[in-house]
Amino acid sequence: MKDTVLPPVYLDNNATTRVFPEVVEAMLPYFTEQFGNASSIHAFGSEVGGALRQARKSLQKLIGAEFDHEIIFTSGGSESNNTAIRSALQVQPGRDEVITSAVEHPAILTLCDWLEKHEGVTVHRIPVDKLGRLDIDAYRAALSEKTAVVSFMWANNETGTVFPVDGLAELAHEVGALFHTDAVQAVGKLPIDLMSTEIDMLSLSSHKFHGPKGLGALYLRKGTRFRPLLRGGHQERGRRAGTENAPAIIGLGKAAEMTLATMAEDSARMAGLRDRLEKGLVQRIGHCFVTGDPHDRLPNTATVAFEYIEGEAILLKLNQAGIAASSGSACTSGSLEPSHVLRAMDIPFTAAHGAIRFSLSRETTEEEIDRVLDAMPGIISGLREMSPFWSGDGAQPDGFNPAYA
Repeated sequence: MKDTVLPPVYLDNNATTRVFPEVVEAMLPYFTEQFGNASSIHAFGSEVGGALRQARKSLQKLIGAEFDHEIIFTSGGSESNNTAIRSALQVQPGRDEVITSAVEHPAILTLCDWLEKHEGVTVHRIPVDKLGRLDIDAYRAALSEKTAVVSFMWANNETGTVFPVDGLAELAHEVGALFHTDAVQAVGKLPIDLMSTEIDMLSLSSHKFHGPKGLGALYLRKGTRFRPLLRGGHQERGRRAGTENAPAIIGLGKAAEMTLATMAEDSARMAGLRDRLEKGLVQRIGHCFVTGDPHDRLPNTATVAFEYIEGEAILLKLNQAGIAASSGSACTSGSLEPSHVLRAMDIPFTAAHGAIRFSLSRETTEEEIDRVLDAMPGIISGLREMSPFWSGDGAQPDGFNPAYA
């Protein structure tokens, strides 16, 4: 009798999500049948142009923008982030300072490092506490008439901690600075109504909410001064040159429609599964704790730190069990160093090395969560038995988060 092969469990949705079949179906005609260039005046082009306008309106509704022309399609979150920050510096002569946080995505921090080292820009990196919450006093102190742009993520990709971006934008405007948020992880998981905020620019990426990869957008509030990163043709009202990636834009629009229709229900269900996973792991496995803010965080993200073992080893064992997770940001998960996010949160070194991120989607099931809960105790105990740092004395690590006890 053959052993039953269980389907794989995918819990790495903050890295990327599965493209919805309905999204693929919506995209296909624009590869083979409606393949015209949207800039062309003939029927082939005008048909595509109309579809792009509809996709733009769908995304407008998802993020609560006032006008559809406030949306600029880009190649993804990284391009949107680079465009926003560089534009803000260029349109404000005399302002040469950037404020960001110590826990931003590398798409922000790497750019800031470059601007600081090669272009003479002063960068203020605001610290966070042990729950990943921004130091508001340090932020206030960094603001000045020299600040060109403040860029804070809406939600952290590793811990799920949510920043109060509405209030942060208001503080930026008090000194005349522009405010940008990297909302790549927030869009599609949290309700967003940009019309009710003072946010000037927002970055998002299609593949984080079941759309195609290689396509994102930059929200640019009407009236915000702007300089394009890519110059050339007149596409996107002259704000982003290059022939539009029509199939992907159509896919993003469809994913936005589907996400908006069920987001409230999906977020509540994901939060319930996330809580089930976290409580189960903490109860079944000693010397582990959940990171991040227990109250203001994404509904789908759980990062659990396991003491005295390497996260990479846990991931390999999980992969052998048919379970996909992450040891942090997908852009840094190949490194054996603890993530910069956990270091900024002052998580103990012995625990930060063993941090695993489980990120759910609307497709995650209770059965999949139970698969992880069944597999993890044996994986952790087996690895700890091989660890020279494991004593099994039952003490909690210094960074234990009592909010999850």
